[in-house]
Amino acid sequence: MFLRLLFIALGVSSDAFAVSISKGLSVDRLRARHHWLVGLWFGGFQTLLPLLGYFAASMLQDSLAAVDHWIIFGILSAIGVNMIREGVYGEEEGANGEESFSWRQMLPAAIATSIDSFGVGAGLALLGINIWLSALVIGLVTAAASILGLRIGYAVGSRWRKPARITGGIILIVMGIQILLDHLMNA
Repeated sequence: MFLRLLFIALGVSSDAFAVSISKGLSVDRLRARHHWLVGLWFGGFQTLLPLLGYFAASMLQDSLAAVDHWIIFGILSAIGVNMIREGVYGEEEGANGEESFSWRQMLPAAIATSIDSFGVGAGLALLGINIWLSALVIGLVTAAASILGLRIGYAVGSRWRKPARITGGIILIVMGIQILLDHLMNA
């Protein structure tokens, strides 16, 4: 049972991991504060959304499922296009990328990467699984994956910042398209 929960947590943390890589690409100097921010924002939302999904169960799941792929596609594509623009034109996001960690940037990214967790929480309600343990595991795994992604992005970005930003932007756009197509094909 715990192994299944761990795989679910790894699956839903993959979006936060990818976005954290892009955050790592945006900074010239990685600080401890950046680790805390990605861990708390992404891990926190990945803890909160399964709880909300569990308690809302199927009441909101159907209406959210109709648009979640469009929301995720739009946010990931916007972040990706911005990264490509910065990579091509060499624009920085403020003094050494600090704007990338502002609440205005982190809140939409945390919501976009956590929407699937809402559905997971609703599914866990139908299975009768302990939601408190599940939400905690999902949140902790996501926080760890986000910090790892941040460090990977920073390591790659410090050496190959421009090509890495362009590649990261393309990856985020492709992820958004893949999520959109998966939902449209399965609808």
